[in-house]
Amino acid sequence: MEPRESWAALAAGGVAGVCVDLILFPLDTVKTRLQSPQGFRKAGGFRGIYAGVPSTAIGSFPNAAVFFITYENVKSMLHHGSTSYLTPATHMVAASLGEVVACLIRVPSEVVKQRAQVSPSSSTLRILSHTLYHEGIQGLYRGYKSTVLREIPFSLVQFPLWESLKDLWSWKQGHVVDSWQSAVCGAFAGGFAAAVTTPLDVAKTRIMLAKAGSSNASGNVLAALGGIWRTQGLSGLFAGVVPRMAAISLGGFIFLGTYEKTRQLLL
Repeated sequence: MEPRESWAALAAGGVAGVCVDLILFPLDTVKTRLQSPQGFRKAGGFRGIYAGVPSTAIGSFPNAAVFFITYENVKSMLHHGSTSYLTPATHMVAASLGEVVACLIRVPSEVVKQRAQVSPSSSTLRILSHTLYHEGIQGLYRGYKSTVLREIPFSLVQFPLWESLKDLWSWKQGHVVDSWQSAVCGAFAGGFAAAVTTPLDVAKTRIMLAKAGSSNASGNVLAALGGIWRTQGLSGLFAGVVPRMAAISLGGFIFLGTYEKTRQLLL
């Protein structure tokens, strides 16, 4: 992959990440509060819907930029000499590695953001200070494993589906898809991936919001899923599925469409 292409992927990914995270922040807050163990109303209801937005504003650009530069570089390396039927596997591997690297930036931002979303009366800086004082750096990485375990299955579904839908549309019309068509493919792929990975998202939220020393604070995803199933059943595992699907479908449209358009402009 040429240096110019790498810089384009980095810049386009960063711009796309900031756009989608800030535009869809209210939906994300509603989803987090629906998944919160104290319930939607006690977590803040519709009050302070932008609580935690500074954390997202700071983390969005580097998080998305790191994901896409990893994704495009790995995809470029694996494409050399590979046959067409291995293309979906290439996209899966590239997306998975991209998520593992991006989560190093995403998780601290996500921990602070989600704690602010369920405590709208506390500032982002106060929550960051409180987390560092009581839990140290380790507290900022609470839920790293659960986030990776959510993001990898999500990417295994979303990115091969996105790439396949683009290829199919390109073949049908006889030329490469435009950025808006890529955005539509991203919306379908994102919405489907969001639905099937919602239980993992609920487990991740519970782990990140758990009080230090509680069972969920250990970060055991299977234990968190088991606890949700025993206390709330299937509805608990799919808490917030509607705003999550809505946010990620719209997010897929904005994120992947903006990425394609910005990358085209830079190359």
